[in-house]
Amino acid sequence: MGEVRPFRVRYSSGTSWEPRVGYSRAVRAGDEIFVSGTTATDGEGKLVGAGDAYAQTRQALANVRRAVEALGGELSDVVRTRIYVKDIREWEEIARAHHELFGDVRPASTMVQVSRFIDEAMLVEVEADARVPPGRSQPSGEASSPT
Repeated sequence: MGEVRPFRVRYSSGTSWEPRVGYSRAVRAGDEIFVSGTTATDGEGKLVGAGDAYAQTRQALANVRRAVEALGGELSDVVRTRIYVKDIREWEEIARAHHELFGDVRPASTMVQVSRFIDEAMLVEVEADARVPPGRSQPSGEASSPT
């Protein structure tokens, strides 16, 4: 009989927000991966791309990618993204960064303007959902980002 994997596996990016608020950066439940709202922070939790919506979107999406891959998924498995932006007038730069990563995948996507983020310097936050094909391995236990 094969190894039994847990139904639910969490991924932590290692930032202080996750234990403080009580959430995981991402969770894999069976063949689905759910990535929480992800901003443009580096491995130490510092904002990347201050004042630049394109740079922040690229960093946020790199963080999303890291979480999906840590849980056994691939970018091609992403079926939905949600993009929250501080200023919708910057949608073209944000969309350009999204297209660079997902142009061939073309997940269902939504972009909406919000009134503010926890940090005033944050311009973009991205959520993602992925569906992993049957048979692809899943990590056991809890995955963490290398810091």
